[in-house]
Amino acid sequence: MPANNCNSARKTIDAVQGNSHLWLFAIGRFPISCGIVVRLPVRDPSDFETFHESQFMRCLIFGCGYLGRRVAKRWVDAGHQVFSVTRSKTNAVLFQQSGIDPIVADICEPSTLTELPEVDLVLHAVGFDRTSGRSHEDVTCTALTHILAAIQKQRPRLIYISSTSVYGQSAGEWVNEDSECLPTQPGGQLCLRAETLASDHFDAGGLRSLQKLRLAGIYGPGRLLSRIESLKASVPLTGRGDSWLNLVHVDDAVAAVLVSAERSEGISIYNVVDNQPIQRETYYQALARLIGAPHPTFDTSQPGSRGSGGLNKRCSNKRICEKLGWNPGYPSIETGLPAAIGSAI
Repeated sequence: MPANNCNSARKTIDAVQGNSHLWLFAIGRFPISCGIVVRLPVRDPSDFETFHESQFMRCLIFGCGYLGRRVAKRWVDAGHQVFSVTRSKTNAVLFQQSGIDPIVADICEPSTLTELPEVDLVLHAVGFDRTSGRSHEDVTCTALTHILAAIQKQRPRLIYISSTSVYGQSAGEWVNEDSECLPTQPGGQLCLRAETLASDHFDAGGLRSLQKLRLAGIYGPGRLLSRIESLKASVPLTGRGDSWLNLVHVDDAVAAVLVSAERSEGISIYNVVDNQPIQRETYYQALARLIGAPHPTFDTSQPGSRGSGGLNKRCSNKRICEKLGWNPGYPSIETGLPAAIGSAI
């Protein structure tokens, strides 16, 4: 566009920028000549069923860690504006360098959440940081109440990252999103409480939509190093070898968040897990072969680090595959584990 036309366009925008139906965003978000981007406000999600990746979104992430930062990158690369809350000024600088707009705040301190930007979509992917000095309950439940109160006036869509630990079944049975949730472990109990808090907030009109993604155990680059070292050192694994593991590669977890962001349902729940639950013994044998470690052994006299000590459960991903069209790129550890190992060693 010629310079005079650019100036003319800017004057036109300046003339109507007070109109609430036109917003002007920062230069550099899109590769458009003159750096001018005008967006009509996003309609209420009830007006349509699907948000497409090409439709501009303002997104706010709580928990921009192993999963959240990968989601943020995908959104930034797609041209969306992404904000992320962090306690760390160092992380804030790193976020900014990655195209993320940082907000230095503490989700456990509601007074720091009073100036959050207006957004269309919120991703809650907060994990429990044992070094934070906060209790698991404070981080998982109390902080969520602070977040929900802070975003209430906006009524955004919310994607809440939960866990398959909300299912307490332990006899090796299959479970789906309609299965009873009676978690036996503290982490699962807190996740279920947090899910209820989010649902209550939706019922009270504080959210436009709520999607609860119950993730299985996430693995991927950088998530296997401690296990690799233990196997190489022939350290016995605690717990039973015949109990079931439910897993999902981090790239597939990201894809589940992205496809969920394109939906605008009322309340929905999806298990995010690969196609093939695997017994612990089979999993660790495969891992040992890939890294050239000795055959793994199990010490059944010691309880496993997670679970009730039973056979655990097997989680189905049928709903998210059928309703959202999600298909894991790593349907089992057969392909997912070598990919993760290749980046980890």
